[in-house]
Amino acid sequence: MYTIRFTYKMESKNQTGVSEFFLMGITDDLTLQPLIFSLFTSMYLITILANVLIILTVSSDSHLQTPMYIFLSNLSFNDICLSTTIIPKMLVNIQTQDQSITYTGCLTQICFILLFCSLESCLLSAMSYDRYVAICHPLTYTTIMNPQTCGLLILLSLIISLVNTGLLGLMVLRLSFCTDLDIPLFFCELAQVIKLACSDTLINYVLIYLATIILNGIPVSGIIFSYTQIVSSVLRISSMKGRYKAFSTCGAHLAVVSLFYGTALGVYISSSFTSSVTNTALAYVMCTLVPQMLNPFIYSLRNKDINVALRKHISTAMCLL
Repeated sequence: MYTIRFTYKMESKNQTGVSEFFLMGITDDLTLQPLIFSLFTSMYLITILANVLIILTVSSDSHLQTPMYIFLSNLSFNDICLSTTIIPKMLVNIQTQDQSITYTGCLTQICFILLFCSLESCLLSAMSYDRYVAICHPLTYTTIMNPQTCGLLILLSLIISLVNTGLLGLMVLRLSFCTDLDIPLFFCELAQVIKLACSDTLINYVLIYLATIILNGIPVSGIIFSYTQIVSSVLRISSMKGRYKAFSTCGAHLAVVSLFYGTALGVYISSSFTSSVTNTALAYVMCTLVPQMLNPFIYSLRNKDINVALRKHISTAMCLL
């Protein structure tokens, strides 16, 4: 299943190029393939429908035209893009029993995954800043979080994500690969592809560490700073009712942040302490697919405004039917 199809020689440099990689998926057990196909198809449909519903609800309800919900609709759109980057190719491979992915397709998938994962982190940071201003500076919230500031934060998130993608993803172009082209996952992941390289990968790993510390460290630092200030501000509130009300405004966001970074930490621990391909693949499922599916439900269940708006729109749709 994982034999090399063919290779070609690059004339300009003494390196070996490849035409395709092979995604090993979650399991080699053919009897489980129909179950995996059905499971991931369901996850993908739920992710798309739930996030589209969030976007439509926010865009069509005038009461939700605030920075918090604008960030949420952008997060939902990003979740749709990230899931679409990974799942359809996986489903096609399962259906056709062909685990190959072209070199160009693999590089494209790497770049889009880097872009959308980085953008997710940046949007979560922007949302934490919004909650910080709302709780710590409520009297000047509308002045600080105006449409211009909201748009600037989204643009800054996109720029950081594009720089991160450019630094890490495009550096794969300088690598050459040998005969072992099996990627032990169901999608092209940067670190796994770099491990397959025959050429020197020092620059790639240096850039990964620098990007993780600097570019990815900015959103994480923003989230930590925001919630440090939020906790400090809430603890100064004398009444328990006031504290609960303040914390409830950021409960859904905190749950989403915990899910996103918690699963990412789980992948790091899993890849460090286990050599099982199946366990590693399942850890990546939890990191790259599950948060995108659960985010809309967390916000709809934990947020009263979203919950009310969703029920109103669903009731209207049912009446039209």
